[in-house]
Amino acid sequence: MKKFLSGSAILVALLLSGSALAASKPTVVLVHGAFAESASWDRVAEKLLKDGYPVVAVANPLRGLKYDADYVNEVLKSIKGPIVLVGHSYGGSVISDVTVKDTGVMSLVFVSGLAPEKGESVSELGKKFPGSTLGGTLAPPVLQPDGKHDLYIEQSKFWKQFAADVPKDKAALMGAEQRPIAAEAFEEPSSEPAWKTLPSHFIYGSEDKNLPPALHAFMAKRAGAKEAVEVNGSSHVVMISHPDLVSAMIERAAGDR
Repeated sequence: MKKFLSGSAILVALLLSGSALAASKPTVVLVHGAFAESASWDRVAEKLLKDGYPVVAVANPLRGLKYDADYVNEVLKSIKGPIVLVGHSYGGSVISDVTVKDTGVMSLVFVSGLAPEKGESVSELGKKFPGSTLGGTLAPPVLQPDGKHDLYIEQSKFWKQFAADVPKDKAALMGAEQRPIAAEAFEEPSSEPAWKTLPSHFIYGSEDKNLPPALHAFMAKRAGAKEAVEVNGSSHVVMISHPDLVSAMIERAAGDR
């Protein structure tokens, strides 16, 4: 005799199977950098969710390296199971600075991301190789009540500086919605980096004007990265212009267990 499930039973079975699928995969935690925000991960997150990965796109405070790393650390401690931790640009320095002990972080992915050594500031690291044109595109600092100075990229210069391989109208929207970073965060020394104890993966653009490709290659080699991919023609926002390449690298990092 054949048995037929009711519509509600089928729905429950599908939900349970979906939950089991998600539970079998690590959670991907995405950390944006300066002059960006969580929505910069939209297309990457969409692909990862479709492939069954739980995703958390953290709202990085951008107030200071230790403050930001401590904030992300609390998010990590709230997540059960293994984690692939991903950082873009300044967000790379944040994921390097987190305390991975007592978290499920198993792998790091640097998306046009900084990977400082202990004691090294973002500003110091950014000067190791010539080629960055970021300084000349910054608007005058905005003084905040806490005494820190917020930095923005001038909107008229945002497209060519930050996202030259993104459609101009999209880049204009990104420039209007950019999150500022406290200038002081760039001068704060890093702590013992997580990339010394965890496998790392690097992806960056050959036309990155914020952080020169030579710097990315140097950081990947110094970290002993499992892979380093330079995307020909890509700008600083490789996760927006090439989301499939970025999501594929993240999924490879999920196999580091």
